[in-house]
Amino acid sequence: MQNIEQPLVNRVAGSGLVTLRLEDYFPKEEMALFDLKDFLFMGLILKEKDFREALAVHDWAQYEGKNLAVFCSADAIIPTWAYMLVAVCAAPFAADIFQGTAEEFYKHIFQKALNEVDVARYAGQRVVVKGCSDKPVPPSAYVELTRKLQPHAQSIMFGEPCSTVPIFKKPKQ
Repeated sequence: MQNIEQPLVNRVAGSGLVTLRLEDYFPKEEMALFDLKDFLFMGLILKEKDFREALAVHDWAQYEGKNLAVFCSADAIIPTWAYMLVAVCAAPFAADIFQGTAEEFYKHIFQKALNEVDVARYAGQRVVVKGCSDKPVPPSAYVELTRKLQPHAQSIMFGEPCSTVPIFKKPKQ
């Protein structure tokens, strides 16, 4: 038997697949949380005078350059002005201020980023949406990207180029 060495061929590189990585749209700034629960009187009520005094002595510099998610984890009615006061105090320090949980912030930021993507450039392309990420990409980002790509892409797959799950294939005309 003759041992003929064949050159290794990277079939993935030559496949014409375009890989999209949603983690590329993940915010670069660190996330900080501001829970209004810590400012409630008896864990139930937000008293304006006490709240204003607490905000005045709070260390806002700890949010320097960070995305700040402002929310209340307690089952309490929080007046809208409370979120507004936090925004005013945090504005000189925080990169971005969002009313909601960290998970809601990530959904929002991905929606915003995906609105800016020119999906027409993927017209007729075979697109792989990368599945593994070191960052918490919300499932809603995958749904939104698929929704936007579907009218343009020839096919959409999920995973890695060497091992994909077919999601959509444009019917032959």
